[in-house]
Amino acid sequence: MQATDLIRFNLRLLTGQWFRTLMTLLATAVGVSAVLLLTGMGEGARRFVLEEFSLLGNDVLIVLPGRKETTGGLPPLTGEGTRDLTLDDARAVLGLPGVKAVAPLVVGLTQAEANGRNRELMVVGTSEAFFQIRQLSAAQGRLLPVLELERAEPVCVIGQVVREDLFDQTPVLGRWLRTADRRCRVIGVLENRGVSLGTDMSEAVIIPVASAQQLFDTQGLFRLFVQVRHVDMTDDVKPAILDLIQARHQGERDVTLITQDSLLGVFNDILQLLTLAVGAIAAISLVVAGILIMNITLISVSQRTSEIGLLKALGASERQVHRLFLSEALMMALLGAALGVMIGYALLWTGHWLWPQFPVSVPGWALAGAILLAIAVALVFAWLPARKAARLPPVLALKGITDAQR
Repeated sequence: MQATDLIRFNLRLLTGQWFRTLMTLLATAVGVSAVLLLTGMGEGARRFVLEEFSLLGNDVLIVLPGRKETTGGLPPLTGEGTRDLTLDDARAVLGLPGVKAVAPLVVGLTQAEANGRNRELMVVGTSEAFFQIRQLSAAQGRLLPVLELERAEPVCVIGQVVREDLFDQTPVLGRWLRTADRRCRVIGVLENRGVSLGTDMSEAVIIPVASAQQLFDTQGLFRLFVQVRHVDMTDDVKPAILDLIQARHQGERDVTLITQDSLLGVFNDILQLLTLAVGAIAAISLVVAGILIMNITLISVSQRTSEIGLLKALGASERQVHRLFLSEALMMALLGAALGVMIGYALLWTGHWLWPQFPVSVPGWALAGAILLAIAVALVFAWLPARKAARLPPVLALKGITDAQR
């Protein structure tokens, strides 16, 4: 039997038993589309997070109090707390060669009140360098002025959500905002940048770092953002910062310095692993589809016993009968996979149309893997029924007697 004859024969068979064919196609299509949909969302989440962190720039280092490492020996039994990062540390780091800007950060939550309304808000204490490093700009008014780090000023810059929640549509510049027991005058409104680095700046109030230290009654800093003059100088500046702070902290290296590359590497590995995991879970549905194909092929063999006997009586070999049933399963797998690819991409495009800020992209390995797995599962699960059909004795098959009935 030629390949074209085989295809025409299978097409007539598939269209003749349309309901059985439809169920098989749907089972395969659901499995393939589930793999594409979940891996596409996982890949989109990975790209979204990496894009968010890449906004920080390759020339920015983050210094955190405390050291994250694994060492030998017993852990300390008495309190050996890490020293806080201070404004003096920030000023000393700024004096290092190759350092362009340093932004100290103090972060906390507090009740804010204005215009007769109040809500809990995130208050960020920092300097004017923070806006340059985080690439933030003002939609109205101006950003924080250049001040000595120890100088507290009753001024603040607010996000768009804060403006809408507390001031509605009324003019906001020059108005007073109360945070806990202190007041600040609104001098600017941030341009809406969405969520960045896990922080939605549209819901934040930004005040001078010294004002934040007074507000939260602390001298320690949450972290330092350090911008180097050129990305090529990063490798030289990193050890210089660590050595400087170690010298200032009585010889204890008690800070952690992380770079954008290390952050991106960690998030990339985690999100790729999650994408693989959800893709593998979705692939289970393809195995279920394979079991359905096996059952349907077994039913097909029992219904077409006489036809198999006639083919063998006309000279068809076991191999040809075997190939006949396998080709039928292969065609259903290919058609189901094609349908699943169309459904999967349609769902992803619909999601991207509804949420354009969320990128969606199906990895090439997921597309190829889903199609190949659908084909492999169909062939594997159809192999046994096809083998049983091929081994039927022609005389018994012509009488419609199967192995189970002998």
